[in-house]
Amino acid sequence: MTGRAMPIVALDVASGDEALAIVRALGERCRFYKVGSELFVSEGPRIIRALRDEFGADVFLDLKFHDIPNTVAGAVRSAAALGVRLLTVHASGGRAMLEAAREAAGTECGVLGVTVLTSFDDASLARSWGRRGLSIEGEVLRLAGEAAEAGLHGIVCGGNDAAAVAAAYGERLAPLVPGIRLAGGDAHDQRRVVTPRAAQAAGARYVVLGRAVTAASDQRAAMEKVLAELAEGVAAGGSEKR
Repeated sequence: MTGRAMPIVALDVASGDEALAIVRALGERCRFYKVGSELFVSEGPRIIRALRDEFGADVFLDLKFHDIPNTVAGAVRSAAALGVRLLTVHASGGRAMLEAAREAAGTECGVLGVTVLTSFDDASLARSWGRRGLSIEGEVLRLAGEAAEAGLHGIVCGGNDAAAVAAAYGERLAPLVPGIRLAGGDAHDQRRVVTPRAAQAAGARYVVLGRAVTAASDQRAAMEKVLAELAEGVAAGGSEKR
């Protein structure tokens, strides 16, 4: 990893007022926010407009579209028109759906294929998908291949899988890693969590911070800790190469 991963703070709250309070608290420490299902269903497109127009922030719209190609293309086209910078579709939706999403997104919006949710481990994934002996890394790489062939900007994967993706696809795919926790933090409902520095070292181009920042008693201090950790990781990587 030669550069710092881009930190994105997840606004996983129920109202626009709660979301914008977090944005105001973090100020210039974060200029990239994730809007997921809970907030988008509550507030709709106006929360995206508020983040972009009032705060000048970039938006990652994480709605994980998964439908027939034409329906997904329409949803992606509408999202891109709102000015979102990144959005998600399920990589398991098939090549035609992925290609339709990429074409509909245009040149200013990057489409990320969701591989295996970080709430899964090997056993629960095998049960859910009805395939014995299934491994998360194997499925992540298989779905990453689908995303790469469809020309997507990147994929969403766990931090423990990012290195394998980076080794296999290099600059063809930008890994986004959710489930980021600070050292000693609570994993909550995630089973595969990593620290910001570990995700960055593995090749993540984007890291998503949720409760590690938003549930902290001092959100600014938590964000500053994340930024410092990412910067230290870049410095350490550079010194190791010299």
